[in-house]
Amino acid sequence: MADSTSHVVVAVVLSVRERRLEARVARVVRAPAESLEAAFERAVDTSGLAHVEQLETRILRDGTLATAYLGLARPGATVGGHAPSGSDERELAAAAQARLRAKLSYTNVGFALAPEAFTISELRDIYVAGLGHDVSATNLQRVLLRRGVLERADGRREPGRSGGRPASLFRFASSRLTVTDEFAALRPRR
Repeated sequence: MADSTSHVVVAVVLSVRERRLEARVARVVRAPAESLEAAFERAVDTSGLAHVEQLETRILRDGTLATAYLGLARPGATVGGHAPSGSDERELAAAAQARLRAKLSYTNVGFALAPEAFTISELRDIYVAGLGHDVSATNLQRVLLRRGVLERADGRREPGRSGGRPASLFRFASSRLTVTDEFAALRPRR
């Protein structure tokens, strides 16, 4: 059983790598008089994180009080940590993924997982990984443009091996978390 005065901070960092949502977890014991945010910053390299929020506070199976944070990393960021292991870490990673799924529906939080400029196809891959189900690139573009979440960026991406015409580039209009449609839900097709 853990010391009843100990308090750990668990960092759960999500990123999209090779079209898959990846979770990394790091855990540190909070020092006396240290803020939770400072402990979080000791747990992971926050320079690669585009968004951080407190996820939840709970008692872990070993009796330790833990405050978990969700961090979202852009492509290529290195934040440290390890793959979730153990029941507590897997549950916290699942809670982080559920929070991300919800926020992808009603906010612009995709900015935190995307590169600065991207094609709609690349953004679709990020949303598919985050949501855990397929979405239409055309509908995603229509919805996000209508909500004012996306704007066109300069340049075009050259076609791949299969050919086609150059793809338009987009970027998120804001890199601050904003509610774009409080009643939205991006659900799988039935």
